[in-house]
Amino acid sequence: MLKSFPVVATDPGVTRQVLSECPDLMVVAFRFAHAGAEGKLHNHPHIQSTYVESGRFRFSVAGEAVEVGPGDSFVIPSLAMHGCVCLAPGRLIDTFTPRRDDFL
Repeated sequence: MLKSFPVVATDPGVTRQVLSECPDLMVVAFRFAHAGAEGKLHNHPHIQSTYVESGRFRFSVAGEAVEVGPGDSFVIPSLAMHGCVCLAPGRLIDTFTPRRDDFL
């Protein structure tokens, strides 16, 4: 069954929209409107996979920095401290397991 979820402002220049979800899995799009917009450092118990649909980003994951662009994908382990800075506007597609109930 298809559901529609609202676009939510998260940080300056950043929005989030749940694309699909069930108790075991959630897919979320994050849009970064301009260079310098940030996904602030945080952690959570969920395993996260990030796919870069467009744009360029510098991620910090567990103290390691990496620059990623379109087509790149990586996994962020449960409880790993992570965040990103947008280098060029774009969109990230994040998948979480289990679902992020705080996003609903």
